[in-house]
Amino acid sequence: MRAFFYARNYLEVDTPIRLPGPAPEAHINAVASEGWFLQTSPELCMKRLLAAGYPRIFQICKCFRKGERSDRHLPEFTLLEWYTAGVDYTHMMAQCEDLIRWTAREIGIGDRLRCGGETVDLSPPWPRLTVRKAFERFSPVPLDEALTADRFDEIIGLEIEPRLEKKKPVFLYDYPAASGALARLKPGDPSTAERFELYIAGLELCNAFSELIDPVEQRTRFEAELANRRKTGRPAYPLPEKFLEALEHMPEAAGNALGVDRLVMLLTDTAKIDAVTAFTPEAL
Repeated sequence: MRAFFYARNYLEVDTPIRLPGPAPEAHINAVASEGWFLQTSPELCMKRLLAAGYPRIFQICKCFRKGERSDRHLPEFTLLEWYTAGVDYTHMMAQCEDLIRWTAREIGIGDRLRCGGETVDLSPPWPRLTVRKAFERFSPVPLDEALTADRFDEIIGLEIEPRLEKKKPVFLYDYPAASGALARLKPGDPSTAERFELYIAGLELCNAFSELIDPVEQRTRFEAELANRRKTGRPAYPLPEKFLEALEHMPEAAGNALGVDRLVMLLTDTAKIDAVTAFTPEAL
């Protein structure tokens, strides 16, 4: 994976794991560390590097999310995150496709991936499905009704994800604006965020978007997320003021966060994340 980025003139960066406050998102809980917090992702510092003039950067690092534990989740996990200035989420979809195919070829798998008894065809192009179309095909209720009833995440997880194409990777894209706290809204359609997630064999692998670079709008969204956290009894975090200041200088860009542990699960045809982790929390 590093070779992929080195060949494309990306700079590998290393940013702090412990921060005064994470990006406030309603459904992601940070781990406290002596009054600060362990990063839930490296995006705040990486975007500050974009704003400082580094146009192509990537990082492979440890991230932490409180209470996340299942066959597909660990509270401490490995994330690949990268940013490209001057492009949008459509470019990022194509680059994500290239990265995963590169990785599969380099380890000798090629374009045929065996996962859970299925053969996944990695050859391009990969299907792209809007969230609205996915709700029309698979959801028992319309998208707008799911949003009003606060059932969006539930329906994505229980109704839509299991029904997505298994024989090809699928990009699920154009999320509702309320589900893209740091994403740019689609020009001419403020109800839609330029965000996508990639699913391979039913496993969510990454989360990406065209970046929001308006500091005023970003502050408003952060404040709304914090209000939502307080309303649901979750701890509120300090606003990342230095990030908001740097956002004034950030160029148009797209970013992607890809779960390395989950990619290894796919490449090794493994159903549980424990099998690709040397030390699970229960083993410590």
